[in-house]
Amino acid sequence: MKTLMDDEERVIVETAAAFAEKRLAPHALEWDATHHFPVEVMREAAELGMAAIYCREDAGGSGLRRLDGVRIFEQLAIADPVIAAYLSIHNMCAWMIDSYGTEEQRKTWVPQLAPMTAVASYCLTEPGAGSDASALSTRAVRSGPDRTQITCSTASSSSSPAPGSRTCMW
Repeated sequence: MKTLMDDEERVIVETAAAFAEKRLAPHALEWDATHHFPVEVMREAAELGMAAIYCREDAGGSGLRRLDGVRIFEQLAIADPVIAAYLSIHNMCAWMIDSYGTEEQRKTWVPQLAPMTAVASYCLTEPGAGSDASALSTRAVRSGPDRTQITCSTASSSSSPAPGSRTCMW
């Protein structure tokens, strides 16, 4: 099957491929073996617009389509599937805030997630529930005007031991 891309789409794919070849491929095996989470390299990807792909531009996102994201993650995964998967999750969290958050949440978080000064994770797995979202016992209850009490027993998270702030989506 022949894939037809316009010039902008080709630039997106070529940019992701060049970044993956230069910044991910030479280090992927070492990072995996040493359990290294290369935050600075992912921030370089963010500088290329790969950390808030589907977020609106007015909040700092790239304003691209899902198809563009698929093409970006495909190129990254050729070099390092772990980094591609993590950036996919980070993008999902940024998109959820951009799409469903309040205007204040959008203006607070998307500008931090786009350059990855804040990193995001998706916490789904619980003991006894696995990754079955309908069986989770996690609860979020508003406990004040600016507070939410989260009660959970999370077995794992997509986030890493990256330094700095995190945004978790439960």
